[in-house]
Amino acid sequence: MSSNTHIKIGTRDSELAMWQANTVAELLKSHGYEVELFPVKSTGDLNLDQPLYEMGITGIFTKTLDIALIKGEIDVAVHSMKDVPTQLPKTVVKAAVLPRANSIDILLHKGTEFLSHKEGTIATGSLRRKAQWLHKYPTHQVKNLRGNVNTRLQKLADSKWNGAIFAAAGLERINLKPKTHIELDWMIPAPAQGAMLVVTTENNTFCQEALSNLHHQATDDCVQIERDFLRQLEGGCTAPIGALAKIQEDKIYFEGALFSLDGTEKFSIEKEFSYPLKGNEGKLAAEELLANGAANLMRQIKEQLA
Repeated sequence: MSSNTHIKIGTRDSELAMWQANTVAELLKSHGYEVELFPVKSTGDLNLDQPLYEMGITGIFTKTLDIALIKGEIDVAVHSMKDVPTQLPKTVVKAAVLPRANSIDILLHKGTEFLSHKEGTIATGSLRRKAQWLHKYPTHQVKNLRGNVNTRLQKLADSKWNGAIFAAAGLERINLKPKTHIELDWMIPAPAQGAMLVVTTENNTFCQEALSNLHHQATDDCVQIERDFLRQLEGGCTAPIGALAKIQEDKIYFEGALFSLDGTEKFSIEKEFSYPLKGNEGKLAAEELLANGAANLMRQIKEQLA
């Protein structure tokens, strides 16, 4: 546990994860706290050959830190929120959601001519990105691409692929977004993409209080809708699901979608919510989508991935 002002921050050891942890560390320091970083390698970082969905573990990038947190080896853990399972482990609680960065997906490419051709090859480790790409470009090939941002950039450079899809936020945070990229404004991002989550344990009131200084309620409202939508739709299974909620004046505009693995089928929904939120908006949107045919597709996806 923490001493009077000392907080041990757990993080993955990639450049992006370290940037995120250092950002939290600097914010805590500005509020008078002493901090120490504790980097670890996650299971998801150690196995780069297998697609994530084949590894069959939800929270593959967060589990190692969760264990360290529960054991008391660290006081808080910093995550890319889109990597965090919708159900947090017992005794682990949300302590702060930081202001959201860019939520969009971008295509890094070696020339855009292939976009108007039937043949093309792009790479991504995400079922969501793959399904949406194939929905728009059904004759293209999609290759599996795993690893941290730097590893994936190198794999793209070394390959014959036409391009690869990245989250804009990750590249922007570590100043690696090249000028030659295309914003995929038609691609619905992952729930909570661009947001950072800091967790601690339920009995660590010291860290809860410290992190409350960093919390951004507007971001939390949006990502909560997205994550509730995801949780209600997939029920613990990995599936090609996109969701994005945006605040405009006194309303939240929400878009969510489920795609078949090959991109041929799409079920989508758009909603407008007013403040204050009731708290069940994401769940109700998912239930409506399931009732309108998505339940059958979700069953098929679970069978295909089993």
